[in-house]
Amino acid sequence: MSTTVRSRRPRFLGRTAVNVVLGVFVLYTLLPVLWLVLAASRNADALSASDLFSPENFSLWSNLVDLFAMDDGIYGRWYLNTLLYAVVGAAISALISVACGYAFDKYRFRHKETLFGLVLAAVMVPQTVLALPLYLIASHLGVVNTFWAVFVPLLFNPFGVYLGRIFSEGYVPDEVLEAARIDGTGELVMYVRVAFGMLGPGVLTVFLFQLTAIWNNFFLPMVMLSDQELYPVALGLYSWNSAATVSPEYYPVVITGALLAVLPLIVAFLLLQRFWKAGLTAGAVK
Repeated sequence: MSTTVRSRRPRFLGRTAVNVVLGVFVLYTLLPVLWLVLAASRNADALSASDLFSPENFSLWSNLVDLFAMDDGIYGRWYLNTLLYAVVGAAISALISVACGYAFDKYRFRHKETLFGLVLAAVMVPQTVLALPLYLIASHLGVVNTFWAVFVPLLFNPFGVYLGRIFSEGYVPDEVLEAARIDGTGELVMYVRVAFGMLGPGVLTVFLFQLTAIWNNFFLPMVMLSDQELYPVALGLYSWNSAATVSPEYYPVVITGALLAVLPLIVAFLLLQRFWKAGLTAGAVK
């Protein structure tokens, strides 16, 4: 009996240690979010006094009204811009990336692995390094300070191409494609009607990764744009936060705007997490 107790004790201690570590990481992740929620629901006086727990200072509705009224309601325009950049851009990028990954997996062509090696190399290049070359290209084409200067570069995602190839290897059996070719199905029709349905979890996974990356994208719009009407939320809140040093009335709306800015990402992950989890197991399915 004592031997059984001694054998169970290390397991219990191990589980306890793991739970403690996980709890610390959860607190580290959720505490900033909790602070953001509390700060967004307090008035300017409470923020300046760091009094976030007093119920009489609750003014979430007032902060929301001020947010959408500040500077002639430009925050709403920034939000729509971000939705357009992120949702439409991530959807198109996911379709392009998965199609490219499928081509790398299922077709043979010259220098295939060399080209894929370049894709992998591009994954390791920080996006901030590419901002200046992209600006010079956009300047040469005359599209600086336009919607397209920000939108078009977001459509190409080397990491998405890599994931697309992994998903294709795991989800699309070669035997199914061979059977479709024997039946006389064309390559494009076969991809759309046969392969694309199997790649659905992969498309959603790439979409979520790219949605997060575009939604939080800051440096490229900062380099490309000078017209506030084209700003995404991240760049717009940055400009307001810079103005808050001399105009404190911007501070509450910056915090409230930041809270609203993270909500779509949370909703997207909650709604699509089932498909995302399925997509993450693609590489294990052979």
